[in-house]
Amino acid sequence: MSEPPLRPDLARDLIARAEQASTHWSRRIRHELDDLRLGHVRHTDHVNTTVLRRILAEYDWPGHRLVGRDGCRAAWQLALHADDANVQRSAARLLHRAVQTDDAPAWQWAHLHDRVLIHTNQPQEYGTQYTLSPQGVERYPVREPAGLDSRRAQVGLPAASVAAATLRRRLASLPRQPGTASDAASGAQLASAA
Repeated sequence: MSEPPLRPDLARDLIARAEQASTHWSRRIRHELDDLRLGHVRHTDHVNTTVLRRILAEYDWPGHRLVGRDGCRAAWQLALHADDANVQRSAARLLHRAVQTDDAPAWQWAHLHDRVLIHTNQPQEYGTQYTLSPQGVERYPVREPAGLDSRRAQVGLPAASVAAATLRRRLASLPRQPGTASDAASGAQLASAA
């Protein structure tokens, strides 16, 4: 049995924010947002980024000991959707330190690390980030593709082909709403996709 988190109040706040935002994130992937709703999602992401920035400054990464496993996962989700590249970079650095002290899972860091890399136009390391294009689901470029599955295994991720197939099945089962703002976009980034 694990110890209760040191800050259950902070855990509850992070979890509530991620749960509320996940509905919007899911609808964005399914192309169900008109311009007004898309603006609301962006506002929510901005507010959550501000809260996450404060938490990182005050507590470092909110890991398992501070907020429990669910709170740590919620913080990671908020970091993935942060609307500020500096917050994402800082969160990735702090999350990496938390992984090294066994206070967070390595696979979460791998996703966030990849997100930071693609936002700086660099190839990703772990192949976790995808985009939706007119041709379908496409993985962002990966550094040294031959070693991808080995790197993924080191952080607890499944083989890239398995993850990609799972993502494609999941997206194929989602209804698509034509005529929405997201549908008109040339591509949509998929957070924590694989």
